[in-house]
Amino acid sequence: MLKPRYIMVGGFLGAGKTTAILKAAELLQARGERVGLITNDQSYGLVDTAMLNSHGFATEEITGGCFCCKFNSLVEAADKLNETTQPNMFIAEPVGSCTDLRSTVSYPLTQMYGDNFTIAPLSVLVDPVRAQQILGLKSGKTFSQKVLYIYEKQLEEADIIVVNKTDLLTDDERDRLVEAVESRWPQAKVMTMSARGSDGVEEWLEAVFSTDLDSIPSMEVDYDIYADGEALLGWLNLQATADGDDFDGNRWLLDLAGHLQTRLSAEGAEIAHLKMTLTPDQGRDIAVANLVRGEATAELSHQLAESLDTGELLLNLRAEGDPELLRELVLQSLREMGEAGTLNVQITSVEAFRPGRPTPTHRVVI
Repeated sequence: MLKPRYIMVGGFLGAGKTTAILKAAELLQARGERVGLITNDQSYGLVDTAMLNSHGFATEEITGGCFCCKFNSLVEAADKLNETTQPNMFIAEPVGSCTDLRSTVSYPLTQMYGDNFTIAPLSVLVDPVRAQQILGLKSGKTFSQKVLYIYEKQLEEADIIVVNKTDLLTDDERDRLVEAVESRWPQAKVMTMSARGSDGVEEWLEAVFSTDLDSIPSMEVDYDIYADGEALLGWLNLQATADGDDFDGNRWLLDLAGHLQTRLSAEGAEIAHLKMTLTPDQGRDIAVANLVRGEATAELSHQLAESLDTGELLLNLRAEGDPELLRELVLQSLREMGEAGTLNVQITSVEAFRPGRPTPTHRVVI
């Protein structure tokens, strides 16, 4: 009997990991595979989990730290999925500000649980516009150097780098970006994909299945710089209810994203990823809004089929900025939008913080 395959999909905040995982899971399920998904966040109330659950996939959520710091929880999540659905494919999405995954997750899994899993090559996705800005191919605001240290380390350890969202690029822009990525990170196989349109997803999976994880030397990581970089990022998770009279939830989410974008930009807080879901009281209908850069346009990856009277809002904001400022701006935006319209918004939980210093449970150096 073949061992289940463990596939980890990394990449910085806003790279499109969750959409890619969803499309991959749908494709694998259509082939008759049993798929279990594992999401990860520094706190509770994760938009990604809500979206994946809405599609009916068995999903376990690990909160309170990244995979490397919650390694035992990662193993327990796989055990829970085994009890319920017995997947032969596990797809795990680590926190978007996490790096050193090979030494702190993949190698320990191989050494300690190699009889239970076949570990796939490490895939790292990139948002093409953000990558163009960081590599000097396009102008635009980017992050400070210590945050960029994490971004670049993620790509340094990748077996497969996937330039995602190629629908945003011209053919010439795509070719130039691929050439720049190959030159900067020559150790990786570089591929292109537009996950939301399913273009290139099958080819990416073929690369993931073509070989197992190689035991290459561990990269050097300065954990002081890594910790400082994470500490520059503000994290905000919010849950709320929105009550109104037969309101357009899709339009309301986009308006909220635009409102927040204007306020964050005015305060100089660079958005890494703003993700929101709005769901009715019953059923699996869901609206999902994403904003992945300060100068980008918010988009709906999923839309509600009908208007609603009551909705549950999940909001995850990651930005380079003071988390207390993020809290103030989000609460102010919700209050002002409620006052300007006919919706009553009640906050049920909100948490704003900076990630703590990464302290891996294990670190296997090869």
